[in-house]
Amino acid sequence: MSESTKYIFVTGGVTSSLGKGIISASLASLLQSRGYSVTIQKLDPYINVDPGTLNPYEHGECFVTEDGAETDLDLGHYERFLNRPTSKANNVTTGRIYLNVIEKERRGEFLGKTVQVIPHITDEIKNHIKILGQSGEYEIVITEIGGTVGDIEALPYIEAVRQLKWELGESALVIHLTLIPYLSATGELKTKPTQHSVKMLQESGVQPDILVCRTEYPLGDDLRKKLALFCNVKKDAVIESINAETIYAVPILMRNEKLDEAVLKRLKLPSNQDPDLAQWKEFLYRLKFPKTEVQIGLIGKYVELKDSYKSIAESFIHAGAHTEVSVNIRWIHSETLQPDTLEESLGGLHGILVAPGFGERGFHGKLHAVQYARTRKIPFLGICLGMQIAVIEFARNVTGLENASSTEFHPDNPYPVIDLMEDQKKITDKGGTMRLGAWKCRLKPDSLAHTIYKRTEISERHRHRYELNNAYRKPLEDSGLILSGINPDKDLVEIIEIKDHPFFIGVQFHPEYKSTVYNPHPLFVHFVKAADQLARLNE
Repeated sequence: MSESTKYIFVTGGVTSSLGKGIISASLASLLQSRGYSVTIQKLDPYINVDPGTLNPYEHGECFVTEDGAETDLDLGHYERFLNRPTSKANNVTTGRIYLNVIEKERRGEFLGKTVQVIPHITDEIKNHIKILGQSGEYEIVITEIGGTVGDIEALPYIEAVRQLKWELGESALVIHLTLIPYLSATGELKTKPTQHSVKMLQESGVQPDILVCRTEYPLGDDLRKKLALFCNVKKDAVIESINAETIYAVPILMRNEKLDEAVLKRLKLPSNQDPDLAQWKEFLYRLKFPKTEVQIGLIGKYVELKDSYKSIAESFIHAGAHTEVSVNIRWIHSETLQPDTLEESLGGLHGILVAPGFGERGFHGKLHAVQYARTRKIPFLGICLGMQIAVIEFARNVTGLENASSTEFHPDNPYPVIDLMEDQKKITDKGGTMRLGAWKCRLKPDSLAHTIYKRTEISERHRHRYELNNAYRKPLEDSGLILSGINPDKDLVEIIEIKDHPFFIGVQFHPEYKSTVYNPHPLFVHFVKAADQLARLNE
């Protein structure tokens, strides 16, 4: 661990989903804009080794890093705000911690000692927290502790924070994010939940240095004084986090509240360079004042929980701001799409995106959506399973391979145009065994993909087990399907297109994982432009 590395711990109280990830990312963005090298990690208290096997209804989107780690969706926020990739070191779960300790015990590394939560589990947590600081790459490491203070699962993490804060002294601080609820019956903001939350943290031996208070209404001066007095913090360390129109406004709000200054002051770091937020403010301006508007249909089977497609939704925000187009997403459940209701469900759309997913549920609805987009020449983007559905639809309705399908849904279908990858066929364990992380892709010259990326080789992130079956490449190509992106290492089809269509492209990878505020993904940018063109034609 570098002696100069500073550590910031972000805990939460009262309730979950207050936005620790957004506050962490906003603070990191402010510190980065001041010239500091910053990274963020997430410690998740659940016992799954990673979120890769979790149903999206349980935990929202599973985000994938460049090095192939399946992680919490907050890592997507970290990348989008900081414009730099994360890695497997940026997300750790209780399951991973206990698995590591048990494996060490089996190898005899504890010399016959009784393995206990303290010191063995807490030491393992501390080691993971310090990994990023030991790299020498970062001056500041922000660690977000998942869940809330008082959760049984979170106790070892809070204890590890207590120990580290004692060991690191002035090189560490704790930010506690809590709720100031508003009681409409009395017209008051109430501080008691925050007081109890801080008291519970103090009972674990941790004194927060800064309070960030989520609120619907501004905190008055008297209320800030009261919080400072009862929570044992300075008044300038009581930070208001009022509800924002967009998560991307939070860095500006935190700057106005001087959160970054409060942090630098307590870490004894110089703050002589003002944060450069010009580009961020320009992004917010273009986001708030678009010139045109488009309707995009997102077809998926988890649309009840929009966090299941968090990175896709954020990628549309980035692309929309870049093109000065307001992207309105129409969330459409794939199971509701039937041939006789397609016009009612999809009419008026300027673009259709078929989302990733697993399993047969909603398959036919996605198939209908692809055919609708292809035949009516509506801009289309298929991601992962969305690309595979596009291949199946084309095989059935253009190539003439009746009932062509994927062996994922129909193992005995006569034309398995989508099949399990060869190196996946002997795998039985489900966790962490898909084709994951960044892989190269070579683009066909003069293809739509080549026009979009403006280069012949790209690298994109993957998360899948099934692929386009190479045995059907020739009949598909002969009937007009363009295989415009190929992985050179395994000869896998990564991108498909069709001729005589304004914008029809399917990708086996997940472009949404790489879109950021400062670098919106080109696929989404060109998709939004194509949708905007259609919207203008229909005016």
